[in-house]
Amino acid sequence: MADVGGRRHRAFIGSFTAAGGPGIVAAAVDPGSGALTVLSSVNGVPDPSYLALSPTGDTLYAVSETAEGAVAAYSVAGDVPEPAGAPVPVDGNGPTHLSVFDGHVLTANYGSGSVTAVPVRPDGSLAPAASGVLRHTGSGPHTRRQQGPHAHQVQPDPTGRWAVSVDLGTDSVRVCDLRDGAPVLHREFALRPGSGPRHLAFHPGGAYAYVVNELTPSVTVCRWDAPDGSLKPLAEVPVLPGAPTGDAYPSGVAVAPDGRFVWTATRGEDVLSVFAAEGGGEALRLIGTVPCAGHWPRALAASDGFLYVANERSGDVTWFALDPATGLPRRSGSIEVPAASCVVLG
Repeated sequence: MADVGGRRHRAFIGSFTAAGGPGIVAAAVDPGSGALTVLSSVNGVPDPSYLALSPTGDTLYAVSETAEGAVAAYSVAGDVPEPAGAPVPVDGNGPTHLSVFDGHVLTANYGSGSVTAVPVRPDGSLAPAASGVLRHTGSGPHTRRQQGPHAHQVQPDPTGRWAVSVDLGTDSVRVCDLRDGAPVLHREFALRPGSGPRHLAFHPGGAYAYVVNELTPSVTVCRWDAPDGSLKPLAEVPVLPGAPTGDAYPSGVAVAPDGRFVWTATRGEDVLSVFAAEGGGEALRLIGTVPCAGHWPRALAASDGFLYVANERSGDVTWFALDPATGLPRRSGSIEVPAASCVVLG
């Protein structure tokens, strides 16, 4: 395992076991080349499609994106993730994302359109029952995809004061906090009807957020007011330089650690889009697109100098070296991970 200055560089990869994925893959990261080397895999829960690390980096959490819906904890002190207790039901259908917030793991449950809070014990394991569920309401104009709410992502804001959930079915972003361990709605913010927001990433300056839209190939730039817990859409920017040639379903969004660039992935077109973040993050300018070097790029992860892409249908995780002047990615290598769904660096 790569080790620089006593710090191990690792990546954890989720996958869809129902489509032949190996479960959770642990890999070493070479900090000089960005290269991944597989260390181990564990098939502990079905369809661990999204992963999140604890703040200390020694516990990994995984959703089980099934109709029953669950979240599991793993100790990752060694090279092989070790289960830390039994999976915990989330009282929600099809969880697609999770994050650690205020002593809890929050899950975004796509099928049931809800956010669940599961308490985290001092040792990083999960309490045996969810402490609360926030159920979204509403719909959108897309007759097939927006008949009801579909929470797709939930994560803390940069201050750690708020949790922000993105709902594809209601074309909105909800801001909530925890009260007595249960997620409670603070405010809901509408995006353009039919846009289908999927994921959100914050600019490191903390004043802006970028929402990638699945039902239209675009990203919405928003101003974020942390003291007030409010989100204001400013502009919607296409992720492609022209009209799509076929299917075009944006998926992941990542921001450079220094805030200079933003990247999105678009499935179908199978490209990565590169934006310059201008005006301190207030505006995005499309620089160009490059092939994702696979098929159906589902998620992105960025580090200093490298971008990682989980290509679900081609079954690989590919890494790209980033041009420091333009942010354009150049393919450097890949590892085989059938039905890869996410990459988490830690």
